[in-house]
Amino acid sequence: MLRRLVSETRGAEIAEAAAVLPLMFMMLLGIFWFGQAFSIYGAITRAAQEGARAGTFPSYATCSGCTNTLSGYESNAVAATSNALLASKLNPALARWGPPPTFNYCVSSLGGGTGIGSCAGVSTNICVEAPVQMATPAPALGGSGVCGTVVTFQYPFQFWLPFTPLNKQMIWLTAQAHARMETH
Repeated sequence: MLRRLVSETRGAEIAEAAAVLPLMFMMLLGIFWFGQAFSIYGAITRAAQEGARAGTFPSYATCSGCTNTLSGYESNAVAATSNALLASKLNPALARWGPPPTFNYCVSSLGGGTGIGSCAGVSTNICVEAPVQMATPAPALGGSGVCGTVVTFQYPFQFWLPFTPLNKQMIWLTAQAHARMETH
């Protein structure tokens, strides 16, 4: 009778399924939530690119002696970024500006003054820096460099993976894009 119980295989599938299914379920949840994070990252990156591109047109680059206020091209960049976030079904009010990257500001007819670089005190949650020097001029060519607009913001994402350290963990996805100012 003992030999028959040892060689018995009925019910083995249920025991194997009970051991494997929770692990497979957690892997599928992980794939789903990391896919969601990647999708949101792509959407906010596209929104930042749209905002940077919208903030480069010459009709909006008329800021002279700007301080921490939204000029024409900056408000255009914020509006384009917000519209792109809304088109992706993301709430622009959840975005926040993180520490902006440091750039040298162009002193040119495009933006004049020192530009806007500190997002502290700005009424929007999307950081727009303009006009910034995107590329250093070649000394041999005597160029003046390339000026542009930089859009930076962060967007929250919350994982839901029960029984893991990532459960209800909030992370901030950062988006940054820059585009060259158009001169004509």
